[in-house]
Amino acid sequence: MIPKKLYSNSQFSSDIPSPISRIVEPSSEFYSNFSQQEVLELIQALEIRREIPLKYSYKGRGAKIWNNFYQRYIVPKWYQTPNVEIDLLNKNFDYINSSYKDCDKINILDVGSGNSYPVKKFVSRLNKLGKIHKYIALDISPELLTLSKANFTKWFPSVEFDSYTIDIDNSFIPTKVWQKSSSNNTKNIANIFLHLGVTIGNHQDRINVLQNLKNSMSQNDLLVFTNEIGSNFHWDGTVRGGCKYHVEEIYTWMKDKIGISDKDCELVRKYDLTTDSITANIKFNRNYTVNFSQSGIDKNLNFSKDEEITIWRHHKYEMPELIQELATAGLQIAHYSCNKYLTHIMVICRLADS
Repeated sequence: MIPKKLYSNSQFSSDIPSPISRIVEPSSEFYSNFSQQEVLELIQALEIRREIPLKYSYKGRGAKIWNNFYQRYIVPKWYQTPNVEIDLLNKNFDYINSSYKDCDKINILDVGSGNSYPVKKFVSRLNKLGKIHKYIALDISPELLTLSKANFTKWFPSVEFDSYTIDIDNSFIPTKVWQKSSSNNTKNIANIFLHLGVTIGNHQDRINVLQNLKNSMSQNDLLVFTNEIGSNFHWDGTVRGGCKYHVEEIYTWMKDKIGISDKDCELVRKYDLTTDSITANIKFNRNYTVNFSQSGIDKNLNFSKDEEITIWRHHKYEMPELIQELATAGLQIAHYSCNKYLTHIMVICRLADS
């Protein structure tokens, strides 16, 4: 049976390749990493925004790339400064713990859990107090959820673990995720929603993500997230951390899987005025046509010489903007604190009407 073409508009002139375009097709590995719906969303993002959403870089082999980056550059060594996430969770532990004094147990919902390493010490402290009902890892990447389970169950074999594949860009977290339980019938249970790793600054639509998190919460719940703070506009061009090492790996992986030749593109990092973000982009050195033609999809995307595809983004917050975005999403700050260098912030939120 010939599959129905789900995404084709070849009648548009933009689908007709230039005679001097190099025509390529994504590899079979590219398609194996994504569902049909994800491929359609990716095509739409490329066509409308010239962007490959960063969330897709964590799927397939991208999960190993990210974990290797994390283990090499973020897990603290004796000669490095403390991990920002671990340090801020430790600094805010007493406030978070005291916020749940009227609850019998706590569910920890780790949104974008990755390898779960940042929460290890935090979970250990709560577990010693007998506070944890269950830990729930949530991520878009099945491969990272497998890694999370392997790590967490090794560290805490007596704590109930669960996991779900969720794209927080596109949906809230349904109540069934934490209501399902086989080990505890305690009724008075509250939730901590964690969104760590300065991930909120990577989302293309931050307010939509905050609204999805808000729509997942109840009155007694807390949302805890981290991000960099400061001005994006005054970026001095220095690349470090994820903007350097993770970006380099994403760039190599993405261009190879899409079929872009090394000599036909370059990696460009810059300040983007439109989104007030630092971005990393694949810049084309010649005209290209990328043909998506599997799983019932028939779509050509054309890219001109000097056009760019965004593959990574990060937005620092300044406090007035942060407060405004939270208010727009229906959230309010209950507490916050910065690291000693005043470069990162941990924000603890409640529902605005709590």
